[in-house]
Amino acid sequence: MEVLRNATVAVFGLGGVGSYVVEGLVRSGIGCLHLVDHDKVDVTNINRQLIATQRTLGREKVDVARERVLDINPHARVECHPTFFLPENAESFDFARYDYVVDAIDTVSAKLALVEACGKAGTPIISSMGTGNKLDPTRLEVADIYETSVCPLAKVMRKELRARGVERLKVVYSREEPLSPRAEEMEDAGLSAASGAVGTRKRQTPGSVAFVPPVAGLIIAGEVVKDLLKESSSR
Repeated sequence: MEVLRNATVAVFGLGGVGSYVVEGLVRSGIGCLHLVDHDKVDVTNINRQLIATQRTLGREKVDVARERVLDINPHARVECHPTFFLPENAESFDFARYDYVVDAIDTVSAKLALVEACGKAGTPIISSMGTGNKLDPTRLEVADIYETSVCPLAKVMRKELRARGVERLKVVYSREEPLSPRAEEMEDAGLSAASGAVGTRKRQTPGSVAFVPPVAGLIIAGEVVKDLLKESSSR
């Protein structure tokens, strides 16, 4: 418990995955959390994000998450960063301060920058792959990025990380084939059901459910805790 109490973990992204990562970490005794997210709680978050309720709509996610952390453990130390992590602002974060980093953000360029920044600082990182358009939480696995399959986001990450010379990355991903939108939903989104061609409207946002992203988040929290304790015991 002393090891966990003295640990500092940064969680980038407080959505369906990240909000449950924070929950698992604080309830496991992690003493210091850095929370990074620029978004505000939206009504569309209520089906899957722990911090999203009718009372928190419109509030900064980092502020809501901080309050919940302190409600669970008043002695926890919480630092909020209400900003989007981007390659352009990566240098504003001191990654050497963190004992572990959790990547629960959606943008590929930001995920890659986060992995590279942790690599330079020698800080352990675990990354969440895609949980959208999935219905089976039992298909989630922990693996190295180069051992993944099926997940479209993992495929992109494998290619980009290999090009950057990154040799390994612990991830949580799902082997479940992503579901496809129904034909009428594709037409509403401006897509052709036959060809998949994009019309004049935006690409459809992936669907999400209440029981896949949270499971991914708790798995990640468990990996962080186990790795911190393993590192401590090997010293």
